[in-house]
Amino acid sequence: MVVLVGPMGVGKSTVGQLLAERLGVGYRDTDDDIVAEQGRTIAEIFVDEGEPAFRAIEKQAVHRALATYDGVLALGGGSILDADTRALLAGQRVVYLSMDVEEAVKRTGLNAARPLLAINPRKQWRELMEARRHLYEEVATAVVATDGRTPEEVTQAALDALELKDA
Repeated sequence: MVVLVGPMGVGKSTVGQLLAERLGVGYRDTDDDIVAEQGRTIAEIFVDEGEPAFRAIEKQAVHRALATYDGVLALGGGSILDADTRALLAGQRVVYLSMDVEEAVKRTGLNAARPLLAINPRKQWRELMEARRHLYEEVATAVVATDGRTPEEVTQAALDALELKDA
């Protein structure tokens, strides 16, 4: 299993699918699991029930996926906030996909569809990263910068960093 972590908009889904293809394994995203299970978007869960309720749902989805899945797994940007989740990631091959705020602006537009970035997106993104960067680094086996790179280049860098070969 290879687990991808990093902030929203960094490209976990795109790189995850490419990585799975290159390794000849499946791809899964815990955010997709949550949407399928809950029958509503993550933004709707945030609005309807609040962040703590979402984080509890997310923790269950991540723990279930880590226990039962054996391909490339992308985790939601905030999943590493949970200490139990970080403990489960110990010993896994975890790639932290990183980017700076200017790249985040280009990729996500830092738009309101991202519930944690609804007001003053640049400032909030910086604050989220200040709170999370050390947690991403704590769980990471490898850190791959995505700034100015194509998804294919990031995928190759992840394979190289993990010393994995194409299928």
